[in-house]
Amino acid sequence: MRRINYKEMYPVYVQEVAKEETKINNVDEICQFFINKINAHAFAKYIGIFNHYAHTKGIEGGEIAKNIKDAKNVVFCFGKKLPDPKMLAVRPRSIGVCETNSHFVISFMEAPNPALTELMVSWVEEMLNQ
Repeated sequence: MRRINYKEMYPVYVQEVAKEETKINNVDEICQFFINKINAHAFAKYIGIFNHYAHTKGIEGGEIAKNIKDAKNVVFCFGKKLPDPKMLAVRPRSIGVCETNSHFVISFMEAPNPALTELMVSWVEEMLNQ
């Protein structure tokens, strides 16, 4: 995975994998992998799937890049402490899963806790090494 500053301000981790280099078949398969990891975690809580593609397509004037075929977010939370109200601004977490014509793209914003960012990186690496 590579870390980028999306729009020069958002710390985001991104992994692209060419379709011909993986056994992955579709976005739903990737989402289910992450749901399983979240459900197996000691304190993570799975919240749901946000179908970003359907949402954007359903908006009058919504725009989707021509090479995007599907896009969903797996929404969950690692929060086991709520030290102050500002923490709500960085929760819950989301892992974006996108299918383009030639690639799958997995992305997420860096977590406030570096260990949890590394955990999400390890989930992506494990998924790719199946």
